[in-house]
Amino acid sequence: MRRIFLWAARNRWLKEHLPAMPFMQRAVRRFMPGVTMASALDAAAPLQAAGIATMYTRLGENLEALSEADEVADHYVALLDEIKERGISGEVSVKPTQLGLDLDEEATLAHLIRIAEHAATTGSYLWIDMEGSAYVERTIRLYERLRAVQPRTGICLQAYLKRTASDIARLMPLEPAIRLVKGAYDEPASIAYRDKRRVDSNYVGLAVRFLLDGRDRSIRLGLGTHDVALIEQIAEQVGSAGIGRDRFEVEMLYGIRVGEQYRLAKAGYRVATLIAYGEHWYPWYMRRLAERPANVTFAIRSLIP
Repeated sequence: MRRIFLWAARNRWLKEHLPAMPFMQRAVRRFMPGVTMASALDAAAPLQAAGIATMYTRLGENLEALSEADEVADHYVALLDEIKERGISGEVSVKPTQLGLDLDEEATLAHLIRIAEHAATTGSYLWIDMEGSAYVERTIRLYERLRAVQPRTGICLQAYLKRTASDIARLMPLEPAIRLVKGAYDEPASIAYRDKRRVDSNYVGLAVRFLLDGRDRSIRLGLGTHDVALIEQIAEQVGSAGIGRDRFEVEMLYGIRVGEQYRLAKAGYRVATLIAYGEHWYPWYMRRLAERPANVTFAIRSLIP
């Protein structure tokens, strides 16, 4: 089923036709409060009241013209201004292909620097999302160059990729900020672990090692997972070494395991909710269905009026 949804995320015909169907529009509302910036920012109020921070990403990827990247960068600058204006504890996250990585790496870096510097002036933070394996090396290279000029920046790494341990070791001299996720793309067994237990084991090992190795450094770790058992396992392992829950963050998607997000916040974890919005939600939504069986169950229920 995971492979079917990942195939559907790439299928051009489905991408053009499914988003217009009412049942799809109903189903996606669970995972995003709306398609506009305003709707995304409005969703922060109850979360802030519970001490939960927010992160924002405008959905879209793989642009066809650099002029589109200019508009995306302008949008994120405006978003940062709105976050500050509303007094929201919020940060932003952007895909490099939204800023033209397929077209011009130097132009992409210039956009990232512009957004990151504006984030710093508004008291916010810029995260770089990770995409499929074809983009990993270029994305890490961008982050190395960006981090050298603006420290309030982080990168997403994927635990199912076999190279990630060496990528973390490579970035460690930069005292990086890392959002660790399991991985949501269909990658071959030659470069990725495909067994869930192996991915989970690697996830815990990467997180614990990063926190232990960085205990005396200005690192930042976000656990981008809805697997609460893994989160608590990591907290227990590093806790025995004197590393508290305030040394990492729990980052979950809007609309998923909401009760657990509030529970973890009350239990002393630092929690942030990633709020996605925008009209180009279809491939992102298909990958969310591929990640968790519970998401598929909800989607099927959405077929019923």
